Amino acid sequence: MVELDKSISFDGRDIRLKVGLLAPQAGGSVLIQSGDTCVLVTATRAASREGIDFLPLLVDYEERLYAAGRIPGGFLRREGRPPEKVTLTGRLIDRPLRPLFPSWLRDDIQIVATTLSMDEQVPPDVLAVTGASIAAMLAKIPFNGPMAAVRVGLVGDDFIINPTYAEIEAGDLDLVVAGSPEGVIMVEAGANQLPEADIIEAIDFGYEAVLDLIAAQKDLLKELEIEQVHEEKPVTDSNLENYIRDRATDPIKEILKKFDFDKNQRDEALDEIKAGIETGIAELPEEDPIRVATTQDAKALGNVFKDITKKLMRRQIVEENVRVDGRKLDEVRPVSCRVGVLPRRVHGSGLFNRGLTQVMSIVTLGTPGDAQELADDLHPEDEKRYLHHYNFPPYSVGETKPLRAPGRREIGHGALAERAIVPVLPPKDQFPYVIRVVSEVLSSNGSTSMGSVCGSTLALMDAGVPLIKPVSGAAMGLIKEGEEVRILTDIQGIEDFLGDMDFKVAGTDTGITALQMDMKINGLPIETIAKAIHQARPARLHILEKMLAAIDQPRTEMSPFAPRLLMLKIDPELIGLVIGPGGKTIKGITEETGAKIDIDDDGTVTISAIDVEKAERARGIVQGLTRKLNEGDVYVGRVTRIIPIGAFVEFLPGKEGMIHISQLADYRVGKVEDEVGVGDEVIVKVREIDNKGRINLTRLGIHPDEAAAARSAANR
Repeated sequence: MVELDKSISFDGRDIRLKVGLLAPQAGGSVLIQSGDTCVLVTATRAASREGIDFLPLLVDYEERLYAAGRIPGGFLRREGRPPEKVTLTGRLIDRPLRPLFPSWLRDDIQIVATTLSMDEQVPPDVLAVTGASIAAMLAKIPFNGPMAAVRVGLVGDDFIINPTYAEIEAGDLDLVVAGSPEGVIMVEAGANQLPEADIIEAIDFGYEAVLDLIAAQKDLLKELEIEQVHEEKPVTDSNLENYIRDRATDPIKEILKKFDFDKNQRDEALDEIKAGIETGIAELPEEDPIRVATTQDAKALGNVFKDITKKLMRRQIVEENVRVDGRKLDEVRPVSCRVGVLPRRVHGSGLFNRGLTQVMSIVTLGTPGDAQELADDLHPEDEKRYLHHYNFPPYSVGETKPLRAPGRREIGHGALAERAIVPVLPPKDQFPYVIRVVSEVLSSNGSTSMGSVCGSTLALMDAGVPLIKPVSGAAMGLIKEGEEVRILTDIQGIEDFLGDMDFKVAGTDTGITALQMDMKINGLPIETIAKAIHQARPARLHILEKMLAAIDQPRTEMSPFAPRLLMLKIDPELIGLVIGPGGKTIKGITEETGAKIDIDDDGTVTISAIDVEKAERARGIVQGLTRKLNEGDVYVGRVTRIIPIGAFVEFLPGKEGMIHISQLADYRVGKVEDEVGVGDEVIVKVREIDNKGRINLTRLGIHPDEAAAARSAANR
């Protein structure tokens, strides 16, 4: 391919595209750059494999630490398991890309995006999404694009396109919009309780920028004289489809109108219909075309049956405005909530039920040292204080399969629920705990991620976390048949599986904190998205009302097994004194008191222990070590050891000084032991602090009022 270097002036920033320079054996490749951040994106297509009945699209995103001029840690000094951010970026590329490939395509397609260079200004994720569209078209893969993505931030009252990391951190919105010429195809957002109208305006603002990038991609193809590929759908034998439709349509319609059936009853009834058809086909002569078709493709019958069920369910919703469980389009399934479902050894727990979906969330409160370090992450954020982990075991859908490490879906759902809660967490200076929430999906029939948001809120309030406001969430769906569009509130599994949209909205009664929209069609107009966002609000508030009936405010008392935190501030120059050589001092305090001590670079010391008395003892030692001493200060101390020339006295926790034998009394002392013994309580005055920091004490010249004040201070 001919080499081409093209720049796009885009909202005050240049996006540079280099084609034909790198990865010549990939089907298509582009180096997309903004600032010093550049991402190589490749697309490759391989022949289809036998027996595949889905689109085998694989999207990989890779980050290398050399992109920021760093060498990985660890013994091997190379990148290991990808950080969570890498997995989420891979999903971000996949989600707007997948619906634009023809549903009938069965060829293996792989998109690989690799960040080769990265500055501290430009996030690489939206560049990778746009680059994936370009690479797919350069590879001449059938693709209903172009597609592009931008990030929208809100700083003050102004929306900005592709904000820097600093602008994202300072603003109230972090929204990614991806779209095709036909409309918006994906939305991903975190927001600081923004009203619905602001979110809609931001999506519209972002989509206008997306259209500019789409136009630039079309211009690039023209310059390269590349025609976008649109392959025809392969012709299939309609005999099997007609056979199944004739025998299944009426029975399926009947099942879809049994509104009293739950999910399991409905699935069993549909399976019986399909089994009857399978039996009928098995009784046909071996040479019959219908039997031959099912013999050649074992999945053909199931796929056709699913397609017929999908069309009938969608037609029922569009024509009759009624869903398979009898609900209205805007109706929420029955909701119930509980808190404190586990013993108090668990710091907080909440159980959220909506229909057949059940999620239990469990809170653990930790110390600042439990924060997740992101040292091997290219992005500016260095640690996380709030962690949400989502588990989806096979029994939650009545299946059996080996338990594995969390996959992309679990990581993505966990991150969405985490994002929904972060805006309402108390500030670190008011609540310094590190918080981990684990949401266990115990039963799934749609929208377990929003169930995790609700369960997390319940559990956090049960744990005594002073949330700014409680958060609830709902999942919206969509059925589009021709010009007819129906928006569904609180979709269940079958509506998600057979519908066109999964739109999750989470927030407080004030506004939205998180959004995630995925499409199975080529795009939606802003007007339809706006309607879905507005329709989600009463559903969220209804669910929130049910949650507040279980617990209306955070508990004032934490679990007795949660650590108690005490905080103090010391001079940063004294941090080394508290830590000691090789950590000797801080380890000694921990061993003596049983408390855990964390020290920030700014001198903030956090002391934690389940027993508050242990924490207070450790705090006293740290205060004693770091207290500024002045000559003439008077303290109550205790003799710790005796040497021939004097006695050592601990007068503050962890701080000792020596009384010379000549300073023990106002007369000549023959032996130190004649005046004091180990363990004796004595009143001492700081006589001198020498240039090596050694403290010399005296028992002389102490006024009775000074002694009384010292005793009073020691007893407090």
